[in-house]
Amino acid sequence: MTGPLTTGVATLCHEIVSRISSDAGGQVRQIGERLHDPLRVAIAGRLKAGKSTLVNALIGRRVAPTAAGECTRVVTRFRYGPADRIDVVARDGARTSLPLDEDGMVPRRLGVPAARIAYVDVTLTSDRLRDLTVVDTPGLASTDTAGSARAEEAVGIDEDSAVEVAAAEAVVYVFTQAVRADDLAALEAFHAASTRMATSPINAIGVLAKVDTLVGGAADPWPVAGPLARQQARLLARTVADVVPVAGLLAETAGAGRLTAADRAALAALAGLPVDELGLLLLSVDLFRSRPAPVGAEQRERLLTRLDLYGIGFACAQLAADPRIGTGELVRRVEAASGFDRLRHTVDATFRWRSDAIKAGWALTRLERLAGRTADPRDREAIRDGLERALRDPAYHRLRLLDAAQRAATGAVVLPQPWEQELIRLATSDDPRWILGVPEGDAGELTAAAVAAAGRWRAYAVDGAGPAQARIAQVAHRGFHLLAQEVRA
Repeated sequence: MTGPLTTGVATLCHEIVSRISSDAGGQVRQIGERLHDPLRVAIAGRLKAGKSTLVNALIGRRVAPTAAGECTRVVTRFRYGPADRIDVVARDGARTSLPLDEDGMVPRRLGVPAARIAYVDVTLTSDRLRDLTVVDTPGLASTDTAGSARAEEAVGIDEDSAVEVAAAEAVVYVFTQAVRADDLAALEAFHAASTRMATSPINAIGVLAKVDTLVGGAADPWPVAGPLARQQARLLARTVADVVPVAGLLAETAGAGRLTAADRAALAALAGLPVDELGLLLLSVDLFRSRPAPVGAEQRERLLTRLDLYGIGFACAQLAADPRIGTGELVRRVEAASGFDRLRHTVDATFRWRSDAIKAGWALTRLERLAGRTADPRDREAIRDGLERALRDPAYHRLRLLDAAQRAATGAVVLPQPWEQELIRLATSDDPRWILGVPEGDAGELTAAAVAAAGRWRAYAVDGAGPAQARIAQVAHRGFHLLAQEVRA
């Protein structure tokens, strides 16, 4: 789970441990050990925003409960393990083991009062968790005071119960329809509690969830969802890399394999109805449940819990157009209609492909913070000396680039938009063709493009840039110079 940057920082941690006291050394050792774990991503958002449904879609199993219960009021961490297991971890460190319930989900009742729980640790055999640990957080703006307090704890306002969330190196923030003031406040609280790296679009994305409910009934929501997500992305441009619209229920149903051959047969029966009759059925949930239909009430309720009206209408349209579609193909089309493919690609591009740089940046930030609060001046000097030596090494220039990109992405230092995007590509990618925008270039063309980019940044640093911009431009100049050397080699 490590790359060249994280391997180097882990070595740095090992060297520092040998030079400092046991108390500070234990904390440095924990930082180094954390670098070997998968990237940790927190899913945050308002109450009933669809976070747990999204977690299930990301994991590929329906294991996180979506109905309100004890388990939805605490932080739950999903990570890879050799066997399915649930441990309820109390604030005093005690662990209580539980089995998954009869439906293969985290039990709604945990056997420990929510106020005493630090987090729920769930290990699963899902391959999707091999390189990504997912942290599901409680919702914000609970209707009761205690729930609101717990929600605040989940985004990091309360230090004691926010340990697991603060340990996340990236965040997916889930919205429904309009972005509210407390959504923005929650993002700020989360970022303040985690790391400096988490305050930028480099490792944070937004999700416009439940898009299938935007227009009502079985109507196509995508003409509304696309522009709304783009509007939210512009509003949050300094906070998240992108806002991706998703029909979470459809993504969960398809990803977790919840649509069966019996469901397909029921949908085919509905698809055989006259268009006007089917349209009337799909006008509302009440009509779908109550009007006469060739499918029984129990099966109709099952379809609602898996697809809702938009999904049912979409599946019926697919089957009406081609009755030969099998269950597997129908599931693939439902997943495509959910928008989850784009979200998966965005998660890969924003988190997985940048995980080496993100994790290394996270660790260096933690070391900087530790040096700042360590009482022993010898420990403080040893940690800072190690950091300075690491950042002087050309191999670690990517970390300076990442810091510079973070400052530009958050607007702390304003750069022209094309320059900002070029800097982010340089800081977060190992692919010179993508960084330089030369997809078919050979070594000579790539070298020339890197040298030209280095020249542009140097010229910008000495003519036209302010002091803060010039410092970033110098970092970018050296980054492109090193890239040119790498391409030549």
